[in-house]
Amino acid sequence: MTAVLSIQNMTHYFGGLKAVSEFSYEVPEGVIYGLIGPNGSGKTTCFNLITGIYTPTAGKILFNGEQINGLKPFRIVHKGIARTFQNLRIFNNLTVIDNIRVARHFTTTSGVFQTLLRLPSFREEEEKVREEAMGLIALMNLSHRATELAKNLPYGELRRLEIARALATKPKLILLDEPAAGMNPKETEDLMRLILRVRDEFKVTIFLIEHHMKFVTGICERVKVIDFGTTIAEGRPEDVTKEAKVLEAYLGRKAVV
Repeated sequence: MTAVLSIQNMTHYFGGLKAVSEFSYEVPEGVIYGLIGPNGSGKTTCFNLITGIYTPTAGKILFNGEQINGLKPFRIVHKGIARTFQNLRIFNNLTVIDNIRVARHFTTTSGVFQTLLRLPSFREEEEKVREEAMGLIALMNLSHRATELAKNLPYGELRRLEIARALATKPKLILLDEPAAGMNPKETEDLMRLILRVRDEFKVTIFLIEHHMKFVTGICERVKVIDFGTTIAEGRPEDVTKEAKVLEAYLGRKAVV
């Protein structure tokens, strides 16, 4: 299978601290792959390196065969990589539909001239943006919230809104940083089905970080486990989660003796 994302010996230091060490991973097109590890192991740092928030100290990040090291985050979005965050990054004082429309405008073509004069091409594009936003809202089961301010939504719905906003940029690859964090079991089950549906309907590749092991084993085809920035295991989730090094990293040495 062709790798959408290819990470080759990615290493990153914060001062004298090696946060990520020679991280390599191939994420094939159309799969759901996972990155797991205990708190502080370097998972979110990896996502920040991929999406341009940090620039790797060493190594390469290739997206569809093109090196993206050092590109600004908005350039990486234009290339086709979107993400959600561990801590929600929602425009609280915008409505649900406007949150999505803001993201969708990353891919619009109307310039300042067309916008100021409200030319037919601008109005047609704006109507298309609105229709696509409403479609994403319906997919996320948020139609009843479309015109409500985002700050009034409960936590689980905000998580779905963030995924909708990522999809609005028309990505080829979505990075989900702990999408099930803070959700109850019913919300987690619903989210698993939603992510599988998103992968199939939008033909996107999904790379996710998650601590919820049932979630990981339920939808990920392959996982990589890191601890203190170093890879300690990689393979099918049902195999990896049984390995002694993985259990030790999560539970401590005494728990696996």
